[in-house]
Amino acid sequence: MTNTRPSPALRRFRALLLAASVLGGATPALAQEADKASTVDELVVTGARVSEASVAIGTDHATATVSITREALLSAPAGVTGLKMLESLPGFNVQANDALGMYEFGNSVSVRAFNFQQIGFLLDNIPMGRSDQFGGSPIYRYVDNENLLRVTASAGAGDVALPSYASLGPIVDYFTQKPSETAGGSVSQTLGSDSLRRTFLRLETGEHGGFSAYASASIIKGDLWRGPGTIDRKHYEGKINYALPNGGNISFQTVHNDYFDYDSPSITKAQYAGTAGDVFGRKGRDFAYLGHVPLSTPFGTAATDSSLPQTTAGVPYSNSNYAQYYKFAVNSRQDHLYGLTLNTPVTDAIDVTATGYYEDKEGYGVSPEAYATSLASYNAERLIVTGLTAPRGLQYGLSGIDGTRKGVTGKVAWRAGFNKLEAGLWLEDDDYHRTQARYNVQDGNPDGAPLFNEPVHRQRNYVSTRQTTQFFLKDTLSLVDDKLKVELGFKATDIDYKISGYRNPADYINSRQPTLKANWKDDFLPQVGVVYNVSSRDQIFSSYSENMALPRGADDVFSAASPAVTGPRPETSTNLELGYRANRPTFNASVVVYKTEFKNRLQAFAALVPGGGGTTETFYQNVGAVKASGAEFSGQWKPGLLGGKIYFNANASYNKSEFQDDIANFTLTPTPAALKIAGNAVPDFPEWLFQGGVTVEPTDGVVFNVSARHIDDRYTNFTNSETTKGYTIVNAYLDLGDGFGAGPFEQIKARVNVDNIFDKDYLGTINTTVNTPASFRPGSHRTIQFTLSADF
Repeated sequence: MTNTRPSPALRRFRALLLAASVLGGATPALAQEADKASTVDELVVTGARVSEASVAIGTDHATATVSITREALLSAPAGVTGLKMLESLPGFNVQANDALGMYEFGNSVSVRAFNFQQIGFLLDNIPMGRSDQFGGSPIYRYVDNENLLRVTASAGAGDVALPSYASLGPIVDYFTQKPSETAGGSVSQTLGSDSLRRTFLRLETGEHGGFSAYASASIIKGDLWRGPGTIDRKHYEGKINYALPNGGNISFQTVHNDYFDYDSPSITKAQYAGTAGDVFGRKGRDFAYLGHVPLSTPFGTAATDSSLPQTTAGVPYSNSNYAQYYKFAVNSRQDHLYGLTLNTPVTDAIDVTATGYYEDKEGYGVSPEAYATSLASYNAERLIVTGLTAPRGLQYGLSGIDGTRKGVTGKVAWRAGFNKLEAGLWLEDDDYHRTQARYNVQDGNPDGAPLFNEPVHRQRNYVSTRQTTQFFLKDTLSLVDDKLKVELGFKATDIDYKISGYRNPADYINSRQPTLKANWKDDFLPQVGVVYNVSSRDQIFSSYSENMALPRGADDVFSAASPAVTGPRPETSTNLELGYRANRPTFNASVVVYKTEFKNRLQAFAALVPGGGGTTETFYQNVGAVKASGAEFSGQWKPGLLGGKIYFNANASYNKSEFQDDIANFTLTPTPAALKIAGNAVPDFPEWLFQGGVTVEPTDGVVFNVSARHIDDRYTNFTNSETTKGYTIVNAYLDLGDGFGAGPFEQIKARVNVDNIFDKDYLGTINTTVNTPASFRPGSHRTIQFTLSADF
């Protein structure tokens, strides 16, 4: 007999249709319009840092959704990056190399079972694409906190209507302010630790005939807190808005970011403790690259305190320790984003939103390569690749990137009775070009000028493309006198991938430029959500969703030595959550429990680059399934007995993430064998996270806040053979002058921010490994910032 059993996707579709038909058949007298405002009251109390309940606890959302308000953003240290802002949200484990999160390769994020590259990010409806620091579009390059209205995060399942091919559930949406209706602007100047200097200026045109616009610029410069070198960032944003007569609007926005910094090294626990036998005697959290070039001692001669011996006779800078010089560790990026958005009602019941965007980027990174490593690669290529030159000493490793990303999103919303129907489409082309080669420097000296006419060996020159099509359909039903809201939806994702060119040295050696292709798709990824108003102040909510994401590190996977490499399966996830919200005159709170499972997890791990001076390179390996479960709490309380002068906020989360499968063929061993990791905790996922703060407003114009953030112990590798201790950081700020004005200036304020008040010494960002000791980036010392700002 022929098997006529329908496919799993079809069975899921039928189940949703059945649910929709049952709910849609509810008595119309019990239903109201789908977009009618919630009956849940807003927070009654007021305060400079008290958020409305709808924002603070995600009122009316079917998923666990919380926000960072504008007031909180403006209380953060000036220049704090868009990623580090997330550390105040429940469940988000944010690690950064410095107090502002400026150093890009020192950032990491995990939430529930997901990390940075499995979270979807949007800026005003523009999907941000991959979050890779090298070649991607990480959100922190595209925002200044002074221009943000709010940051809204869904830790488990973002709205099915939000476009992203990176998300396995979590979505973080950044919303910028509209231009002001009145002409004017704002200005601020910041001075801080490590010679930090930051200037911010925003100019407003005011509204004229429906048009309004603003332009802003920020310039930041400072020293690395750990070792020699600087961080420099020039950032420009602008927006033009036209109010349509029908109540809609058209807006054009642009962002330009120019970034340059020197690197700092990742270090092992042995280097941190000073037991690694470092030739330069470095240890502790200040372990850094060298700020000077040691003398080169002739071969066979003993070294001194300020010299290194030659390891190859006649080659002055052949000692691999010259790779520790800081000028050979550099990153530079230039990113440009343009977006045009239309929001307009077509009729009283139909709204249309459409956004077109274009992004282009370029940049480079510099890393060192020791003489012996370069010599081996040169000998392997010199008889095949033309134009190569023998290595002189330390090599200048140059990696270049450039590319464009362009796309369009469109959505139609139709309100009919107690239904709100939405449908949308997202199309995107992402073209990425990567080059990598090693070059001589003058006399082989680390301080010598790079000789780009003397390539020693070539490693990469390829183009990879990603063409994405995503469609969604969603119905929101408001039932039982608006007490019950049901969301039924699904999305379909189709990603075409191609890589062409020289992916690795073997392609050069074999004179080949292969083209490899892959396709990842799922035509039915459902999402179901329910919100029920138990009373005017209490809500129960629940959601279930399925997601599929572009495999992380696809370029690295397809850059394997074989031209016939098989593409990885896409990562897929299921997310289930159940929560409760309460809103009272003096407090609001949200608590949620969740269970997450995903398959074909591509786990990132780091390996030392041979001859690279301690730099690491990230690889990905499929480690099977992962399951996570836990609970999250978020709330704020302003007790009446204290006269409204003081209020509290807190969030806490418990998370347990475990591998479900062993690795069948562990490829880092000479003979691949099974690696037992089933039941082990996923590295860099703490079980407990807590953040709490107290805010005091003793009088008008004065706001003082102290907050503490605790991160639990974390495993650092797959085999759970190494851990790093948890830590607690205490921060504070003092705002003075709210409402004060003088001459042409209004809202003149002075703010002092102190991060890590007690100068806690800890290991933060982890470069996880499989079964070996990991490397870390130490957390920064106490930092102090003073900011003077004013409106005009």
